[in-house]
Amino acid sequence: MHLTSEINCARDFIKEKTDYLPEIGLILGSGLGGLADEIEDSVSIPYKEIPYFSKSEAVGHANELVIGKLKGKVVVAMKGRFHFYEATP
Repeated sequence: MHLTSEINCARDFIKEKTDYLPEIGLILGSGLGGLADEIEDSVSIPYKEIPYFSKSEAVGHANELVIGKLKGKVVVAMKGRFHFYEATP
């Protein structure tokens, strides 16, 4: 499958889960995952459910996408992130 098709497939899957259109993207690394708990009216999507989406193998990472409202803005937050060194050749 072509990379653009994979990206579109993941995007379409996420769009089926929520009507929110995020204005801001947040990557929450170690120690910042609690910020995702402050997102209101949120939808959480485990990375493993999102087609073609990588998940982190780092211990303690929640591995979920959280979409909702934070301080009046619609945000998407990566609660746990994939690290470059986790890539498989």
